Amino acid sequence: MATEQTPPLPKAPAPSSTKQEDEEKYFYPDKAPDMNEVAAGMDLMKEYGVNIVLAVIIPAVLIQTFAYFTGSANVSILYHQVHAAVDDLISAHPYNLYLVLGVIVAIFFMILLFTSLYIKARKVPVYLVNFAAYQPPDNLKITNEWLIKTSRDTGVFKEESLAFQEKVAARTGLGPETYFPPGIVASPPVMDFSAARVEAEMVLSGCLDELFQKTGINAKQIDILIVNCSLFNPTPSLSAMMINKYKMRSDIKSYNLSGMGCSAGVIAIDLAKDLLQVTPKAIAVVISTENITLNWYRGNNKSMLVQNTLFRMGGAGIMLTNRTDLRHKYRLLCTVRVTKAASDAAYQAVYQTTDEDGLMGVRLAPGRELMGVVGDALKTNLSILGPMVLPWSEQIKFIINLCMRKLGKKVPTYVPNFRLAFQHFCIHAGGRAIIDGLEQNLSLSKADCEPS
Repeated sequence: MATEQTPPLPKAPAPSSTKQEDEEKYFYPDKAPDMNEVAAGMDLMKEYGVNIVLAVIIPAVLIQTFAYFTGSANVSILYHQVHAAVDDLISAHPYNLYLVLGVIVAIFFMILLFTSLYIKARKVPVYLVNFAAYQPPDNLKITNEWLIKTSRDTGVFKEESLAFQEKVAARTGLGPETYFPPGIVASPPVMDFSAARVEAEMVLSGCLDELFQKTGINAKQIDILIVNCSLFNPTPSLSAMMINKYKMRSDIKSYNLSGMGCSAGVIAIDLAKDLLQVTPKAIAVVISTENITLNWYRGNNKSMLVQNTLFRMGGAGIMLTNRTDLRHKYRLLCTVRVTKAASDAAYQAVYQTTDEDGLMGVRLAPGRELMGVVGDALKTNLSILGPMVLPWSEQIKFIINLCMRKLGKKVPTYVPNFRLAFQHFCIHAGGRAIIDGLEQNLSLSKADCEPS
């Protein structure tokens, strides 16, 4: 006997959310608070709050204390007493005015001196924990012969352009074997945006992995991340790419520098130093690279072909900190930043543009013009750096030489001996001519310039 089964009742539809609930979910997502972020915010508030309070209270207390010990009831009476004493002094003899002005100037400079010493004493030391230089895999290794053969196989270069590249490549000092990114090494070459991203991720993550391995620091401990790459500036940024890959903290200070050329590495270090002055107990990572995939010039303009022989795949990472509990290699003493962008010659010395055929590339100024720009920038840099690092003996010799030349004496320009201040030199490897020029102008030895 079959029993009649009652069909299941249909489920009641879920009540639709109200507009207010939707807004609450949007503006107030269901996420547990991160107590580390809360603690970091409270620490900053306490530190800066105490500094502001002290900056207001201490001067007021000092002035009031001085007024008390001079027998004045308050600051107003003290001011009138000082004003009356100065008037009596000047009335006694007119020349006492110069005495009063001298005392005021002396007090001003004393305050300036003590303020400078206080600021210098308050300067937070910055240390280099470790560094990493990216080493690409062997399957990306190329030779100069491979470069010329691959360039010829593309069919876009004229024979005179190939001969020019071969000649320059032999004189760059890069060595017989270097590395190119996967997109260019592929057959046929793939030079699109995706291939450029692959190159960037390989280099940046390679630097970070080596830094984490050497130092024992993990990605969650990084407080500041600065990435610089002049010619490849995607969205999301390269720094965001690394934050996403390593799942770094949400309160990390992230910066992505682009278009700043060969000086971007020094600028990034200077930025990290400034950030570490105002971020207590922090760890900063600076990664510097240049993307080759989208910037292999495929035209015949000689001033743009130089980039094909100079730039290769690579990158470097540096970990800095202001924490004294971390083991470190060096202490950063000073940085100097100079910009010559106001000069038309300097502004156009390294210029990204299109050639007469509409092909994108980086145009380098002619050798003599480029060396003039480099020399001018170097002169300004050394004028600032010299007094900061050179011993007094060298500074006095330079000043005496300068005075003699200003008086019309025909004496050669004295070049200070920078080897008295530095044991090692790392000259920007932007070309053999630049390295040779600095070696000659600074009277350096071959051993000094060998690392570059």
